[in-house]
Amino acid sequence: MMEYVLDRQLVIFDFDGTLADTFPSFANAFDEAADKYGFKRLDRERQHALRGYDARRIMAHHGIPLWKAPAIAGFMRRALGRDIAGIRLFDGVEPVLRGLAARGVTLAIVTSNSHDNVLRILGAENAALFSHVECGASLFGKLPKVRKVLTDSGVAAARAILIGDEIRDAKVSAEAGVDFGAVAWGFNHLETLMAEAPRMVFRHVGELLSGTAPPRPG
Repeated sequence: MMEYVLDRQLVIFDFDGTLADTFPSFANAFDEAADKYGFKRLDRERQHALRGYDARRIMAHHGIPLWKAPAIAGFMRRALGRDIAGIRLFDGVEPVLRGLAARGVTLAIVTSNSHDNVLRILGAENAALFSHVECGASLFGKLPKVRKVLTDSGVAAARAILIGDEIRDAKVSAEAGVDFGAVAWGFNHLETLMAEAPRMVFRHVGELLSGTAPPRPG
């Protein structure tokens, strides 16, 4: 049965890899952090394989201890901030956001990126379309922020959807009782995200605005 994004009262977006094409800058920031904190630089030879890994497996592959993750994340947010002029929203995102807002959908962002970075990349006009912007989540700390958005918006979890590009987005959605929408243009491979049984799948940015997506197999 076909489902509709526009039937949802609340759409919670991940930011990096979902709305904004931050990966090239992320890769540079990752290497800077590797040199500073003493772990392995991004394994570009295995980049295709890495897109099938979750965050914990990526950390293990590069020798990143969990206790260093907060400091590394802060460093990388600052590094992304220095490269902000080179970061853009994915093509088609702006009309999608305007279209959803015009139809009365409440828009939110939950991200590990910083508030300043997000607002600068969005620009003032796009940022004004969002009713809730929760930033600075720790690597595995999105759940409290998703729950805060649900509480602050007054929208029941069943009337919301979280749209993202990573396995951790899918896991957080499940923990929050919110449906997950998987995008095909971000970090994790779509086939990897399909293993998390997303409620909706978006293969092109424009499908977010059309409000429809292919149903899950089976």
